[in-house]
Amino acid sequence: MITEIVEFKVKPGTADDFMKGVKASEELFKNAPGFIGLELHHQIEDPLVFVLLIQWETLAHHMEIFRNSPAFAAWRGNVGEYFAEPPRLQHSETKLRY
Repeated sequence: MITEIVEFKVKPGTADDFMKGVKASEELFKNAPGFIGLELHHQIEDPLVFVLLIQWETLAHHMEIFRNSPAFAAWRGNVGEYFAEPPRLQHSETKLRY
């Protein structure tokens, strides 16, 4: 399993709208090939920062299939206007889980 880890810094006053955009994108992710699950975390120390964790079966499911699909464009349309800066993306591979 691969976890996509994305840190978003949103514009002041847009946190609620950003969260609504993520929620509005639920079916885009659920219908994506290789999608396993999604968590959105809101940072306590800096309320303009969110961390999105998305589990994919493989890296290709995210980087090749999802990112080249119309669903990705729709996702960015739902949340992109709230970005204060470009998101920071990384991936990790699950090695141990309890």
